[in-house]
Amino acid sequence: MSEIIYPTTNLKVTETLTIERGDGAYVYDSNGKQYLEALAGLWCTSLGYNNRELIDTTTEQMGNLSYSHMFGGKTHQVGIDLADKLAAMVPVENAKVFFGNSGSDANDTHIKMLRYYFNAIGKPEKFKIISRERSYHGVTVAAASLTGLPPNHTNFDLPFDALGVLRTDAPHYYRNALPGESEEQFVDRIVNNLEQLILAEGADTIAAFIAEPITGASGVIVPPKGYYEKIQAVLNKHGILFWADEVITGFGRTGNDFGSTTVGIEKPAMMTLAKQLSSAYMPISASVIRGDMYEAMIEPSAKVGVFGHGYTYSGHPVACAVALKTLEIYQRDNIFGHAAELGSYMQKRLREFLDHPLVGEVRGEGMIAAVEMVANKQTGQPFDDGAVGAFAMQACQNHGMITRAVAANSLAFCPPLIVTEAQIDEMIEKLGKALDDTLDFVTKEGLLVA
Repeated sequence: MSEIIYPTTNLKVTETLTIERGDGAYVYDSNGKQYLEALAGLWCTSLGYNNRELIDTTTEQMGNLSYSHMFGGKTHQVGIDLADKLAAMVPVENAKVFFGNSGSDANDTHIKMLRYYFNAIGKPEKFKIISRERSYHGVTVAAASLTGLPPNHTNFDLPFDALGVLRTDAPHYYRNALPGESEEQFVDRIVNNLEQLILAEGADTIAAFIAEPITGASGVIVPPKGYYEKIQAVLNKHGILFWADEVITGFGRTGNDFGSTTVGIEKPAMMTLAKQLSSAYMPISASVIRGDMYEAMIEPSAKVGVFGHGYTYSGHPVACAVALKTLEIYQRDNIFGHAAELGSYMQKRLREFLDHPLVGEVRGEGMIAAVEMVANKQTGQPFDDGAVGAFAMQACQNHGMITRAVAANSLAFCPPLIVTEAQIDEMIEKLGKALDDTLDFVTKEGLLVA
């Protein structure tokens, strides 16, 4: 036992696997065992492990300028270049970019900039944020308040009311539809629920609606067709900003540049970027806002003498250099196109498990997916707790594949974007063995419901 307080871990079950090295789509433990990394670390190592270009870029930048802050207008060219590159890529109008270190702090930054902006335009009462059930937006105090997962709330006494966090429906048709309800009827019902919430709270008190285009930690929920079109119509009607959390779905994960492109989110006012921005080789995030929001903040900052927000490592030159090189590789090697092609293959192969006695739903888009295990395949009845998901995750590991149980009993798949068709086949083979092991477990334990 080390002295580490481990993140997102059962503190009674620590140090279960020691990873020593990685190469391509594989990692190796302290005993030399090879694992297919089917979750790209934590949805982030898009270019895999041991990419020499990124390693050499890191070394070169450290030798040139290992650190320089951006306070008080100090800057460096690599940070300027990265901001310009991102501004040209994102679907945010006249985008302006603030750099941070993680998706969580980037979402915190957005909350603060929302308040700053609405104070600047004389609408201080407009600060509430609508988030969805079963959403994930990070774990800092503010970001965890936006998150809609109970394990991230329990025992932390988060200030939901003080932050003005409101909650609306998760767009998961399989789990949340009423009996006999079509997908279109489901969408209409939950969109109407959103509008009723807005009317009850008062649109003049609500600043933004935040959503992951396709969710990650909550189970890879892909909303039904038409959902985002109708959501945006309601938000536009009531003057509420759309905030796209692209921490997981950004940079090719769904087969397009951004998840917003894949699901039809048009011109979000704000975007949160991290993870695949640097292929996780260096910590970096970006909070992107519309140009008019930034313009409104200039004069108030001049009156105070400073825009009083920023991190020691905002725009860290090494992280910026690695992110720039990552974006260059994406474009040069057509990584997004490769992800679209291999993603279609992965989705097709995963859906072969719809015939498995344990599998209730397979969902996903591009190179992100989830396989949900259920107690009753015909009714979709879930298991009572997350024990089955935990067993299946360990079974995958036993067979030489690392994945993650999400939403209790779903297994998530999010391999590096560089994987080959043969590695997808390997993933499917290992998953099949793990599901069979899990079926034996639930049968012996009497967990299936007739």
